Amino acid sequence: LLDLSLIQTQAAVLANIGSNFLIGGSEAKRWGTRHPSIAPYEVFNTKDGKVCIGAGNNIQFAALCRRIGQPELATNALYCTNAARVANRDKLVAIINGVLAEKSTEETLAFLEGSGLPFGPVNNIRQTFDHPQLKARNVVRQIDHPFAGNIKLVGPAVEYSHSTVGIRLPPPMLGQHTEQVLRSVLEYSDAQIEEAVHSGGAALYSYAKS
Repeated sequence: LLDLSLIQTQAAVLANIGSNFLIGGSEAKRWGTRHPSIAPYEVFNTKDGKVCIGAGNNIQFAALCRRIGQPELATNALYCTNAARVANRDKLVAIINGVLAEKSTEETLAFLEGSGLPFGPVNNIRQTFDHPQLKARNVVRQIDHPFAGNIKLVGPAVEYSHSTVGIRLPPPMLGQHTEQVLRSVLEYSDAQIEEAVHSGGAALYSYAKS
């Protein structure tokens, strides 16, 4: 038996935000892409896009400073500890944004490569589905739809070692399975189904009648 609650899952992924409240009694605030207790850790603007960068400790921050050509920031009293960086977050973010605004996203990703920092571009939807990893994992599937023709869908996110996870059926039209559910699950009679449809309580769809 697997008991999986969507609301419990949402509570679990609150992670540090949930712990801050449960342990410290601190109500959450709206931080956008920022981390409330780590700086710098957010999305920065480049010349042609956005990149998310996180410096979770002093070593990573020093590496970031070197990569942006300002190693002196790592020893500056305003930024040499995480607590200081959080307190002076706006000033620090302005400095980093000033550097990255002169570079393209591609250039930024290139000079951050191998730095030991967590980073990544903020992709639009086209860039997302063009990502080599999604292509390698065959995320986009194609299936024939009786009404819409051949369509592309996002496949399941889970893969199993000894069984194939695929898309068995195309997305249904509104009301396509209503009669099937009413008959097999609720055990409605023909008269009851007809009454439900005429009253507006149910909708039926048939490809044969479209």
